[in-house]
Amino acid sequence: MSKVEILRTHGEALALFGSRVHAVRDDQWDAPTPCTDWSVRDLVNHLTAEQLWVPRLVRDGATVAEVGTDLDGDQLGVVPAAVWDRAAVAAVAAFAEPGALDRTVHLSYGPSPAAAYCTQMMTDAVVHAWDLSRAIGADERLPGHLATAALLEVEPYAAELGESGLFAAPVEPPADADDLTRLLCLLGRRP
Repeated sequence: MSKVEILRTHGEALALFGSRVHAVRDDQWDAPTPCTDWSVRDLVNHLTAEQLWVPRLVRDGATVAEVGTDLDGDQLGVVPAAVWDRAAVAAVAAFAEPGALDRTVHLSYGPSPAAAYCTQMMTDAVVHAWDLSRAIGADERLPGHLATAALLEVEPYAAELGESGLFAAPVEPPADADDLTRLLCLLGRRP
């Protein structure tokens, strides 16, 4: 993808996830999600914390060690949707700064181009938008172009993700599966 496409899809993916965050009812924050160890609140907190990392890593040039435990634990407070909104806006702004996608960020697995980091963050937001949709009973259909972009991002290293223990084993998709179904099955979801 071009830098313009990377920024566009990242922003769209965060807006999509944000629309699901705003759809969470008060009685759903403790509901289970397809991520077996996470409640709805845990899932939203995970994505929120990820967005909070972006300005530190991309704009400030911090390393994972320098951020340390600053973003561990609950980030959502008493108004989760508002915290999500602020984190998403800050992440989009950090990636959109002139030259940001040309920088190197220092992730847990080592140095990475910021453009690749942005694409990974887009993918995570797309997949977790589906997880959150399923958990709260929202529309699980997601924009096809986002599913395709996320699938193209994940396919080259999907086997490594499965071996990491952070994802369930891949599921065989139906022969006529669309890109969203293929993406979800690749990451161990059962659409």
